Amino acid sequence: MVAAKYIVGNWKLHGNERENAARFAALKAGCRPSDALAVCVPFPYLAQAQQALQGSTIGWGAQNVSEHAKGAFTGEVSATMLADFGCSCAIVGHSERRSLYGEDDAAVARKAQAVATVGMTPIVCVGETLTERERGETAQVVTRQLAAVLAHASPETKHKLVVAYEPVWAIGSGQAALEEDVREVHALLRKQLNQAGVTGTRLLYGGSVKAGNAAALLNITDVDGALVGGASLNVEEFLAIAQAAQA
Repeated sequence: MVAAKYIVGNWKLHGNERENAARFAALKAGCRPSDALAVCVPFPYLAQAQQALQGSTIGWGAQNVSEHAKGAFTGEVSATMLADFGCSCAIVGHSERRSLYGEDDAAVARKAQAVATVGMTPIVCVGETLTERERGETAQVVTRQLAAVLAHASPETKHKLVVAYEPVWAIGSGQAALEEDVREVHALLRKQLNQAGVTGTRLLYGGSVKAGNAAALLNITDVDGALVGGASLNVEEFLAIAQAAQA
């Protein structure tokens, strides 16, 4: 049996208790048993997500994590703490973390290992900027980013990874990457993983995924799901993406 496409929502810096409660209720009401869904919410709402979604088939997770297990790191949140709230996954290496907060490949690799060590799934984001793309550096950038994670990961961690290709220029722009570009990059990442002895890794696409383009994107070879930003805040749209994943 083919595994269901994995659809992960990234709420980013959005939400409040009232809005969240409505979204969680609508997600549970509209989610089908065959859907493979998760939502990554801001840290303060992990307890609310746990209370609302436990017992359902919908997973929840975090948008970031500390590379440290404990210590004098004010403001940081460890993977162990996330696990205490029942998180199934955590996003690491999102382009906004790389560009706005200076996280480099090595830091992303350490975070991925920290997440996997406590039994959660690291969703590792890779992707090129518009400038890098225009220079013809897409392949160099995404393989370098993934190579750093694979080099640091334990043998067990390598097989827990989910990799999300998110071209930076497509995130929030409303313009997804062309299908042939997605196909090319995902094939490249699959080849890199296979050469590292890692098989069965889910490869997600992210970057202006919406109900209108989801079916086409999710039908591309080696696209095993989607990392959805803005559209995940609209439950109807998010569930339509999940439905397109099974079309």
